[in-house]
Amino acid sequence: MSFETVLPYLIVLGKCVFAVAFVMQIVPLLIWGERKGAAYIQDRPGPNRADIMGIRAGGLVHTLNDVVKLVMKEDIVPQHVEKFYWALAPVIAMTVALVTFIVVPFGDTFMGVPLKVSDIDGGLLFVLAMTSLGVYGIMLAGWASNNKFSLLGGLRASAQMVSYELAMGLSAVVIFLGSGSLSLSVIAEQQALPLELGFISIPAFNWNVFSVPGAIAFILFWVAAFAETNRTPFDLPEGEAELVGGYHTEYSSLRFALFFMAEYANMIVASAVTATLFFGGYNVPFLNGETIRANADTLVALIGFGAVPVLLFFSALAWKRRNRPFYRAIAVDDIRHREPKFWTATWLGLAVVHAGVGVLGLSGIIGANGPTGIGPDTVAFVLQLTALALKVLLGCWIMIWVRWTLPRFRYDQLMNLGWRVMLPVALVNVFVAAVWIIVKESLFA
Repeated sequence: MSFETVLPYLIVLGKCVFAVAFVMQIVPLLIWGERKGAAYIQDRPGPNRADIMGIRAGGLVHTLNDVVKLVMKEDIVPQHVEKFYWALAPVIAMTVALVTFIVVPFGDTFMGVPLKVSDIDGGLLFVLAMTSLGVYGIMLAGWASNNKFSLLGGLRASAQMVSYELAMGLSAVVIFLGSGSLSLSVIAEQQALPLELGFISIPAFNWNVFSVPGAIAFILFWVAAFAETNRTPFDLPEGEAELVGGYHTEYSSLRFALFFMAEYANMIVASAVTATLFFGGYNVPFLNGETIRANADTLVALIGFGAVPVLLFFSALAWKRRNRPFYRAIAVDDIRHREPKFWTATWLGLAVVHAGVGVLGLSGIIGANGPTGIGPDTVAFVLQLTALALKVLLGCWIMIWVRWTLPRFRYDQLMNLGWRVMLPVALVNVFVAAVWIIVKESLFA
Protein backbone atom coordinates (compact mmCIF):
# COMPACT_ATOMS: atom_id res chain seq x y z
CA MET A 1 0.00 0.00 0.00
CA SER A 2 1.50 3.34 -1.10
CA PHE A 3 1.89 6.41 1.08
CA GLU A 4 -0.52 8.36 -1.16
CA THR A 5 -3.21 5.79 -0.39
CA VAL A 6 -2.64 5.95 3.37
CA LEU A 7 -2.24 9.74 3.57
CA PRO A 8 -5.97 10.65 3.61
CA TYR A 9 -6.55 8.26 6.49
CA LEU A 10 -3.58 9.69 8.38
CA ILE A 11 -4.93 13.21 7.90
CA VAL A 12 -8.35 12.22 9.24
CA LEU A 13 -6.74 10.41 12.19
CA GLY A 14 -4.56 13.43 12.94
CA LYS A 15 -7.55 15.77 12.91
CA CYS A 16 -9.49 13.42 15.22
CA VAL A 17 -6.59 13.31 17.68
CA PHE A 18 -6.22 17.09 17.52
CA ALA A 19 -9.95 17.67 18.14
CA VAL A 20 -9.97 15.36 21.18
CA ALA A 21 -6.74 16.91 22.48
CA PHE A 22 -8.18 20.43 22.06
CA VAL A 23 -11.11 19.57 24.33
CA MET A 24 -9.21 17.43 26.83
CA GLN A 25 -6.38 19.94 27.31
CA ILE A 26 -8.84 22.65 28.28
CA VAL A 27 -10.67 20.44 30.81
CA PRO A 28 -7.93 20.63 33.52
CA LEU A 29 -7.67 24.37 32.94
CA LEU A 30 -11.41 24.73 33.51
CA ILE A 31 -11.26 22.70 36.73
CA TRP A 32 -8.57 25.09 37.98
CA GLY A 33 -10.57 28.08 36.70
CA GLU A 34 -13.69 26.82 38.47
CA ARG A 35 -11.89 26.70 41.81
CA LYS A 36 -10.05 29.97 41.40
CA GLY A 37 -13.13 31.72 40.03
CA ALA A 38 -15.23 30.53 42.95
CA ALA A 39 -12.50 31.67 45.34
CA TYR A 40 -12.27 35.18 43.88
CA ILE A 41 -16.05 35.58 43.82
CA GLN A 42 -16.25 34.42 47.45
CA ASP A 43 -13.23 36.52 48.50
CA ARG A 44 -10.88 33.71 49.52
CA PRO A 45 -7.51 32.42 48.24
CA GLY A 46 -8.65 29.20 46.62
CA PRO A 47 -6.29 26.25 45.97
CA ASN A 48 -2.70 27.23 46.76
CA ARG A 49 -1.18 24.56 49.02
CA ALA A 50 -0.39 21.45 46.97
CA ASP A 51 3.07 21.68 45.43
CA ILE A 52 5.69 19.70 43.52
CA MET A 53 9.20 20.54 44.74
CA GLY A 54 7.90 23.86 46.05
CA ILE A 55 6.15 24.82 42.81
CA ARG A 56 2.42 25.39 43.24
CA ALA A 57 1.79 26.93 39.79
CA GLY A 58 -0.95 29.13 41.15
CA GLY A 59 -3.03 26.14 42.24
CA LEU A 60 -2.69 24.08 39.05
CA VAL A 61 -1.01 21.29 41.00
CA HIS A 62 -4.34 20.63 42.73
CA THR A 63 -5.80 19.56 39.38
CA LEU A 64 -3.00 17.05 38.94
CA ASN A 65 -3.73 15.75 42.44
CA ASP A 66 -7.36 15.22 41.40
CA VAL A 67 -6.25 12.99 38.53
CA VAL A 68 -4.00 10.89 40.77
CA LYS A 69 -6.69 10.65 43.44
CA LEU A 70 -9.45 9.52 41.07
CA VAL A 71 -7.18 6.98 39.37
CA MET A 72 -6.06 5.43 42.67
CA LYS A 73 -9.44 5.41 44.43
CA GLU A 74 -11.27 2.12 44.80
CA ASP A 75 -13.88 1.54 42.10
CA ILE A 76 -16.93 0.54 44.13
CA VAL A 77 -19.67 -1.29 42.23
CA PRO A 78 -22.88 -1.48 44.31
CA GLN A 79 -24.61 -4.85 44.29
CA HIS A 80 -28.06 -3.47 43.55
CA VAL A 81 -27.22 -1.72 40.23
CA GLU A 82 -27.81 -2.95 36.68
CA LYS A 83 -24.10 -3.44 36.12
CA PHE A 84 -23.87 -3.32 32.31
CA TYR A 85 -25.99 -0.19 31.84
CA TRP A 86 -24.59 1.37 35.00
CA ALA A 87 -21.05 1.03 33.61
CA LEU A 88 -22.12 2.15 30.12
CA ALA A 89 -23.73 5.43 31.26
CA PRO A 90 -20.54 7.48 31.98
CA VAL A 91 -18.97 6.22 28.75
CA ILE A 92 -21.97 7.51 26.78
CA ALA A 93 -21.84 10.88 28.53
CA MET A 94 -18.15 11.41 27.77
CA THR A 95 -18.25 9.98 24.23
CA VAL A 96 -21.15 12.18 23.12
CA ALA A 97 -19.41 15.26 24.52
CA LEU A 98 -16.27 14.55 22.48
CA VAL A 99 -18.03 13.42 19.29
CA THR A 100 -20.02 16.66 19.05
CA PHE A 101 -16.81 18.62 18.46
CA ILE A 102 -16.01 16.88 15.16
CA VAL A 103 -18.20 19.27 13.13
CA VAL A 104 -16.76 22.45 14.68
CA PRO A 105 -14.16 24.05 12.36
CA PHE A 106 -10.99 25.26 14.11
CA GLY A 107 -9.55 27.04 11.08
CA ASP A 108 -10.11 27.45 7.34
CA THR A 109 -7.36 25.40 5.65
CA PHE A 110 -3.77 24.29 6.17
CA MET A 111 -1.88 23.42 3.00
CA GLY A 112 -5.21 22.79 1.31
CA VAL A 113 -6.56 20.52 4.07
CA PRO A 114 -9.84 21.74 5.67
CA LEU A 115 -9.37 22.22 9.40
CA LYS A 116 -12.34 20.26 10.69
CA VAL A 117 -12.72 16.57 11.35
CA SER A 118 -15.92 16.18 9.32
CA ASP A 119 -17.58 18.70 7.02
CA ILE A 120 -21.13 17.41 7.34
CA ASP A 121 -23.68 19.40 5.34
CA GLY A 122 -26.09 19.11 8.25
CA GLY A 123 -23.48 19.92 10.91
CA LEU A 124 -25.92 22.09 12.83
CA LEU A 125 -28.44 19.24 12.97
CA PHE A 126 -25.64 16.90 14.08
CA VAL A 127 -24.87 19.19 17.03
CA LEU A 128 -28.53 19.26 18.08
CA ALA A 129 -28.79 15.49 17.69
CA MET A 130 -25.69 14.86 19.82
CA THR A 131 -26.83 17.22 22.56
CA SER A 132 -30.08 15.26 22.68
CA LEU A 133 -28.20 11.97 22.89
CA GLY A 134 -26.02 13.26 25.71
CA VAL A 135 -28.89 13.11 28.15
CA TYR A 136 -29.14 9.35 27.64
CA GLY A 137 -25.99 8.89 29.70
CA ILE A 138 -27.58 10.73 32.61
CA MET A 139 -30.94 8.99 32.23
CA LEU A 140 -29.28 5.58 32.03
CA ALA A 141 -27.17 6.33 35.10
CA GLY A 142 -30.27 7.33 37.04
CA TRP A 143 -32.25 4.26 36.05
CA ALA A 144 -29.45 1.69 36.30
CA SER A 145 -28.42 2.86 39.78
CA ASN A 146 -31.68 1.50 41.26
CA ASN A 147 -31.66 4.46 43.59
CA LYS A 148 -34.60 6.81 44.07
CA PHE A 149 -32.38 9.89 44.23
CA SER A 150 -30.55 8.86 41.06
CA LEU A 151 -33.80 8.02 39.27
CA LEU A 152 -35.25 11.43 40.10
CA GLY A 153 -32.09 13.04 38.75
CA GLY A 154 -32.42 11.11 35.48
CA LEU A 155 -36.09 12.09 35.15
CA ARG A 156 -35.26 15.71 35.76
CA ALA A 157 -32.55 15.57 33.11
CA SER A 158 -34.93 14.15 30.49
CA ALA A 159 -37.61 16.77 31.21
CA GLN A 160 -35.02 19.52 31.18
CA MET A 161 -33.61 18.36 27.85
CA VAL A 162 -37.02 18.27 26.17
CA SER A 163 -37.93 21.70 27.52
CA TYR A 164 -34.80 23.54 26.42
CA GLU A 165 -33.91 21.59 23.29
CA LEU A 166 -36.88 23.25 21.55
CA ALA A 167 -35.66 26.77 22.28
CA MET A 168 -32.12 25.82 21.29
CA GLY A 169 -33.27 24.31 17.99
CA LEU A 170 -35.42 27.31 17.10
CA SER A 171 -32.51 29.64 17.91
CA ALA A 172 -30.34 27.64 15.52
CA VAL A 173 -33.07 27.96 12.85
CA VAL A 174 -32.50 31.74 12.85
CA ILE A 175 -28.86 31.20 11.89
CA PHE A 176 -29.84 28.62 9.27
CA LEU A 177 -32.28 31.07 7.68
CA GLY A 178 -29.67 33.81 7.56
CA SER A 179 -26.84 31.71 6.15
CA GLY A 180 -28.84 29.34 3.95
CA SER A 181 -26.75 26.41 5.13
CA LEU A 182 -26.61 23.91 7.98
CA SER A 183 -22.84 23.50 7.65
CA LEU A 184 -20.88 25.09 10.49
CA SER A 185 -18.00 25.65 8.06
CA VAL A 186 -20.18 27.71 5.73
CA ILE A 187 -21.63 29.65 8.67
CA ALA A 188 -18.12 30.48 9.91
CA GLU A 189 -16.92 31.47 6.42
CA GLN A 190 -19.84 33.85 5.94
CA GLN A 191 -18.96 35.64 9.17
CA ALA A 192 -15.50 36.41 7.73
CA LEU A 193 -17.16 38.79 5.24
CA PRO A 194 -17.05 42.56 5.89
CA LEU A 195 -19.68 44.07 8.19
CA GLU A 196 -21.45 46.80 6.24
CA LEU A 197 -22.65 49.75 8.36
CA GLY A 198 -23.87 52.33 5.88
CA PHE A 199 -20.73 53.95 4.50
CA ILE A 200 -18.44 52.00 6.87
CA SER A 201 -17.15 48.52 6.09
CA ILE A 202 -15.43 46.59 8.88
CA PRO A 203 -13.40 43.65 7.50
CA ALA A 204 -13.93 40.10 8.84
CA PHE A 205 -16.53 41.19 11.38
CA ASN A 206 -19.89 40.08 9.96
CA TRP A 207 -20.85 38.17 13.11
CA ASN A 208 -24.39 36.87 13.38
CA VAL A 209 -24.83 38.31 16.87
CA PHE A 210 -24.84 41.84 15.42
CA SER A 211 -28.32 41.46 13.93
CA VAL A 212 -31.40 41.84 16.15
CA PRO A 213 -32.77 38.32 15.47
CA GLY A 214 -29.23 36.96 15.87
CA ALA A 215 -28.76 38.70 19.23
CA ILE A 216 -32.05 37.32 20.56
CA ALA A 217 -31.19 33.87 19.18
CA PHE A 218 -27.81 34.05 20.92
CA ILE A 219 -29.38 34.80 24.32
CA LEU A 220 -31.87 31.94 23.94
CA PHE A 221 -29.21 29.53 22.65
CA TRP A 222 -26.80 30.44 25.45
CA VAL A 223 -29.39 29.96 28.19
CA ALA A 224 -30.42 26.64 26.63
CA ALA A 225 -26.73 25.64 26.55
CA PHE A 226 -26.58 26.19 30.31
CA ALA A 227 -29.55 23.87 30.72
CA GLU A 228 -28.15 21.25 28.32
CA THR A 229 -24.84 21.13 30.21
CA ASN A 230 -26.63 20.86 33.59
CA ARG A 231 -24.78 23.87 34.95
CA THR A 232 -26.11 26.02 37.78
CA PRO A 233 -28.74 27.44 37.90
CA PHE A 234 -29.97 24.48 35.82
CA ASP A 235 -28.28 21.65 37.76
CA LEU A 236 -31.55 20.07 38.90
CA PRO A 237 -30.41 16.55 37.82
CA GLU A 238 -27.70 16.70 40.50
CA GLY A 239 -29.47 18.82 43.13
CA GLU A 240 -27.11 18.07 46.03
CA ALA A 241 -29.43 19.69 48.58
CA GLU A 242 -32.36 17.39 47.82
CA LEU A 243 -30.94 14.49 45.74
CA VAL A 244 -27.54 13.93 47.44
CA GLY A 245 -25.80 13.88 44.04
CA GLY A 246 -28.61 12.89 41.73
CA TYR A 247 -27.73 10.63 38.82
CA HIS A 248 -24.08 10.10 39.88
CA THR A 249 -24.77 9.26 43.54
CA GLU A 250 -23.66 5.63 43.13
CA TYR A 251 -20.49 6.38 41.14
CA SER A 252 -16.90 6.64 42.36
CA SER A 253 -13.33 6.63 41.07
CA LEU A 254 -12.87 6.89 37.28
CA ARG A 255 -16.57 6.36 36.52
CA PHE A 256 -17.41 9.49 38.48
CA ALA A 257 -14.45 11.22 36.81
CA LEU A 258 -16.01 10.54 33.40
CA PHE A 259 -19.21 12.32 34.44
CA PHE A 260 -17.11 15.08 35.97
CA MET A 261 -15.04 15.56 32.81
CA ALA A 262 -18.09 15.21 30.55
CA GLU A 263 -19.62 18.28 32.18
CA TYR A 264 -16.55 20.37 31.38
CA ALA A 265 -16.23 18.85 27.91
CA ASN A 266 -19.86 19.83 27.28
CA MET A 267 -19.04 23.36 28.43
CA ILE A 268 -16.19 23.54 25.92
CA VAL A 269 -18.27 22.15 23.05
CA ALA A 270 -21.23 24.41 23.87
CA SER A 271 -18.95 27.45 23.94
CA ALA A 272 -17.29 26.39 20.67
CA VAL A 273 -20.63 25.90 18.90
CA THR A 274 -21.95 29.22 20.26
CA ALA A 275 -18.79 31.01 19.12
CA THR A 276 -19.10 29.44 15.66
CA LEU A 277 -22.77 30.31 15.24
CA PHE A 278 -22.75 33.85 16.63
CA PHE A 279 -19.18 35.18 17.09
CA GLY A 280 -17.33 34.24 13.93
CA GLY A 281 -15.88 30.97 15.19
CA TYR A 282 -12.21 30.75 14.30
CA ASN A 283 -12.23 34.12 12.47
CA VAL A 284 -9.92 36.79 13.86
CA PRO A 285 -11.66 40.19 14.07
CA PHE A 286 -10.57 42.49 11.22
CA LEU A 287 -8.32 39.77 9.72
CA ASN A 288 -9.62 37.09 7.38
CA GLY A 289 -7.50 34.16 6.29
CA GLU A 290 -6.24 35.82 3.09
CA THR A 291 -5.15 38.95 4.97
CA ILE A 292 -3.28 36.90 7.57
CA ARG A 293 -1.41 34.90 4.91
CA ALA A 294 -0.54 38.00 2.88
CA ASN A 295 0.90 39.80 5.93
CA ALA A 296 2.27 36.86 7.91
CA ASP A 297 5.68 38.39 8.68
CA THR A 298 4.25 41.73 9.79
CA LEU A 299 1.66 40.12 12.04
CA VAL A 300 4.20 37.81 13.67
CA ALA A 301 6.54 40.74 14.35
CA LEU A 302 3.75 42.90 15.78
CA ILE A 303 2.41 40.13 18.01
CA GLY A 304 5.87 39.05 19.17
CA PHE A 305 7.30 42.46 20.04
CA GLY A 306 3.96 43.90 21.13
CA ALA A 307 3.54 41.29 23.85
CA VAL A 308 7.04 41.75 25.30
CA PRO A 309 6.37 45.02 27.26
CA VAL A 310 3.17 43.58 28.73
CA LEU A 311 4.90 40.38 29.85
CA LEU A 312 7.82 42.33 31.32
CA PHE A 313 5.36 44.48 33.26
CA PHE A 314 3.72 41.39 34.79
CA SER A 315 7.14 39.95 35.57
CA ALA A 316 8.20 43.13 37.38
CA LEU A 317 4.89 43.22 39.22
CA ALA A 318 5.33 39.64 40.45
CA TRP A 319 8.93 40.29 41.53
CA LYS A 320 7.91 43.44 43.41
CA ARG A 321 5.51 41.41 45.54
CA ARG A 322 8.21 39.01 46.76
CA ASN A 323 9.03 40.91 49.97
CA ARG A 324 5.49 41.93 50.88
CA PRO A 325 4.74 40.51 54.34
CA PHE A 326 1.81 38.17 54.54
CA TYR A 327 0.10 39.72 57.50
CA ARG A 328 -2.79 37.26 57.57
CA ALA A 329 -2.47 33.52 57.91
CA ILE A 330 -5.23 32.80 55.37
CA ALA A 331 -5.94 35.75 53.13
CA VAL A 332 -5.83 36.90 49.53
CA ASP A 333 -2.30 38.14 50.24
CA ASP A 334 -1.12 34.70 51.41
CA ILE A 335 2.48 34.12 50.22
CA ARG A 336 1.42 30.74 48.83
CA HIS A 337 -1.17 32.51 46.75
CA ARG A 338 1.33 34.97 45.24
CA GLU A 339 4.23 32.61 44.46
CA PRO A 340 6.34 35.55 43.17
CA LYS A 341 9.42 33.66 41.98
CA PHE A 342 7.42 31.21 39.89
CA TRP A 343 5.35 33.89 38.18
CA THR A 344 8.37 36.16 37.65
CA ALA A 345 10.19 33.33 35.86
CA THR A 346 7.05 32.41 33.89
CA TRP A 347 6.43 35.94 32.60
CA LEU A 348 10.14 36.43 31.80
CA GLY A 349 10.23 33.15 29.89
CA LEU A 350 7.16 34.12 27.86
CA ALA A 351 8.71 37.53 27.13
CA VAL A 352 11.85 35.86 25.74
CA VAL A 353 9.73 33.52 23.61
CA HIS A 354 7.69 36.41 22.18
CA ALA A 355 10.85 38.38 21.46
CA GLY A 356 12.13 35.38 19.50
CA VAL A 357 8.83 35.24 17.62
CA GLY A 358 9.16 38.94 16.80
CA VAL A 359 12.69 38.43 15.45
CA LEU A 360 11.39 35.53 13.37
CA GLY A 361 8.77 37.81 11.87
CA LEU A 362 11.29 40.54 11.07
CA SER A 363 13.57 38.03 9.36
CA GLY A 364 11.00 37.43 6.62
CA ILE A 365 11.57 33.68 6.46
CA ILE A 366 7.97 32.74 7.17
CA GLY A 367 6.29 35.02 4.65
CA ALA A 368 4.86 34.09 1.30
CA ASN A 369 8.21 34.83 -0.34
CA GLY A 370 10.24 33.00 2.28
CA PRO A 371 12.12 29.72 1.88
CA THR A 372 9.15 27.67 3.12
CA GLY A 373 5.61 27.76 1.79
CA ILE A 374 3.93 26.62 4.99
CA GLY A 375 4.88 29.73 6.97
CA PRO A 376 1.79 31.82 6.13
CA ASP A 377 -0.49 28.79 6.57
CA THR A 378 1.07 28.12 9.97
CA VAL A 379 0.55 31.72 11.08
CA ALA A 380 -3.08 31.64 9.92
CA PHE A 381 -3.68 28.32 11.67
CA VAL A 382 -2.17 29.52 14.97
CA LEU A 383 -4.05 32.83 14.96
CA GLN A 384 -7.38 31.25 14.02
CA LEU A 385 -7.01 28.47 16.58
CA THR A 386 -6.07 31.05 19.22
CA ALA A 387 -9.12 33.15 18.34
CA LEU A 388 -11.42 30.14 18.72
CA ALA A 389 -9.73 29.08 21.98
CA LEU A 390 -10.08 32.56 23.49
CA LYS A 391 -13.77 32.69 22.58
CA VAL A 392 -14.27 29.23 24.07
CA LEU A 393 -12.45 30.16 27.28
CA LEU A 394 -14.49 33.35 27.58
CA GLY A 395 -17.71 31.37 27.22
CA CYS A 396 -16.55 28.82 29.80
CA TRP A 397 -15.61 31.60 32.21
CA ILE A 398 -19.10 33.11 31.88
CA MET A 399 -20.53 29.69 32.78
CA ILE A 400 -18.28 29.54 35.83
CA TRP A 401 -19.19 33.10 36.78
CA VAL A 402 -22.92 32.38 36.56
CA ARG A 403 -22.58 29.17 38.57
CA TRP A 404 -21.07 30.98 41.55
CA THR A 405 -23.43 33.95 41.29
CA LEU A 406 -26.97 32.63 40.80
CA PRO A 407 -28.83 30.13 43.02
CA ARG A 408 -30.42 26.97 41.66
CA PHE A 409 -33.92 27.32 40.19
CA ARG A 410 -36.91 25.58 41.66
CA TYR A 411 -38.29 22.93 39.36
CA ASP A 412 -41.43 24.93 38.53
CA GLN A 413 -39.29 27.96 37.70
CA LEU A 414 -37.17 25.79 35.39
CA MET A 415 -40.22 24.55 33.49
CA ASN A 416 -41.88 27.97 33.32
CA LEU A 417 -38.75 29.57 31.88
CA GLY A 418 -38.43 26.89 29.20
CA TRP A 419 -42.06 26.57 28.12
CA ARG A 420 -43.69 29.92 28.91
CA VAL A 421 -40.83 32.30 28.16
CA MET A 422 -38.09 30.90 25.95
CA LEU A 423 -40.21 28.80 23.58
CA PRO A 424 -42.68 31.62 22.66
CA VAL A 425 -39.85 34.14 22.29
CA ALA A 426 -37.91 31.71 20.06
CA LEU A 427 -40.95 31.15 17.83
CA VAL A 428 -41.55 34.88 17.42
CA ASN A 429 -37.85 35.41 16.73
CA VAL A 430 -37.91 32.86 13.90
CA PHE A 431 -40.86 34.69 12.34
CA VAL A 432 -39.12 38.08 12.69
CA ALA A 433 -35.91 36.70 11.17
CA ALA A 434 -37.80 35.24 8.20
CA VAL A 435 -39.64 38.53 7.56
CA TRP A 436 -36.39 40.49 7.83
CA ILE A 437 -34.64 38.23 5.30
CA ILE A 438 -37.52 38.60 2.82
CA VAL A 439 -37.56 42.40 3.22
CA LYS A 440 -33.76 42.65 2.92
CA GLU A 441 -33.68 40.54 -0.24
CA SER A 442 -36.52 42.59 -1.75
CA LEU A 443 -34.83 45.91 -1.02
CA PHE A 444 -31.25 44.97 -1.92
CA ALA A 445 -31.83 42.40 -4.68
